[in-house]
Amino acid sequence: MNPPLMLAGHGTVDAAGVAEFVAFTERLRTLLAAEGVDVDGGFIELSQPTVHEAWSRLTERGHTHRAAVPMVLVGAGHAKGDIPAALEREVRREPGTSYAFGRPLGPHPVLLEILATRIAEVAPAGGTAVLLVGRGSTDPDANAEVAKVARLLQEGRDYDFVEPAFVSLAKPDVASGLARCRALGATRVVVAPYFLFDGVLPRRVVDQAAAFAADHPDVDVRSAGYLGDTAELAGLVVERYREALHGDIRMNCDTCAYRVLLPGFEDKLGAPQTPHHHPDDPSTGHGHGHGHAHGHAAPVAGE
Repeated sequence: MNPPLMLAGHGTVDAAGVAEFVAFTERLRTLLAAEGVDVDGGFIELSQPTVHEAWSRLTERGHTHRAAVPMVLVGAGHAKGDIPAALEREVRREPGTSYAFGRPLGPHPVLLEILATRIAEVAPAGGTAVLLVGRGSTDPDANAEVAKVARLLQEGRDYDFVEPAFVSLAKPDVASGLARCRALGATRVVVAPYFLFDGVLPRRVVDQAAAFAADHPDVDVRSAGYLGDTAELAGLVVERYREALHGDIRMNCDTCAYRVLLPGFEDKLGAPQTPHHHPDDPSTGHGHGHGHAHGHAAPVAGE
């Protein structure tokens, strides 16, 4: 029996985002059925199905080992601490179970192509500047990944330029990013939300872009769609699944604030990861106490 694929997402209070995650899980279940690969998925907080429920369902179907792919785009706190902590709690609840942990989805050429498709749906490349808007993080390396994606999106394409911005926790925010595009001479800007599925934050990006457009009629501001449930995204997740089972998983530690001294983040150097408590989790304790989890090849828990 092939090890199953378990999708591990953060969660959202937005019903549409939950529905898209569930539909995407079903897409992968159908895609991998011919190979005999079971698929399930859940969230670590805010919504159902939960990671605990997905883990339990896989165990009930006879699986002991599984490959868990974090449904996140960058290696921020959710991928480095919160999701591995939630999975480790399941291992401790069910001795004899284990998991191999995959890499975050980005950056990857597939994501760049989906972004380019979303942008093309609302504007031609020529004469267009792009503001790529990520979630934002207190992890400087994660924010730098969004900036890298912005640069990779610009390479080989006809956009006038691509600028990064963030909807929370980091600068520049959406309005500041649009102001920068305007100051650089852009007359048409496509705001591209760098999010997998619908939710509160991608909608906030669209709302903030619309507010800027209303105050600056000299700039044609258009919002592209988020990445979404696509066959291409499913193919990337399958790639991460196979990599988790058979590949050499290496996360970037050269610019990780927990491993190297970065200006302004001195307090993070050497500090353990302390994933926050997830109130939807049925455990009585928080399950904290393990350290910074990334930087090793194909990390496996419970074996």
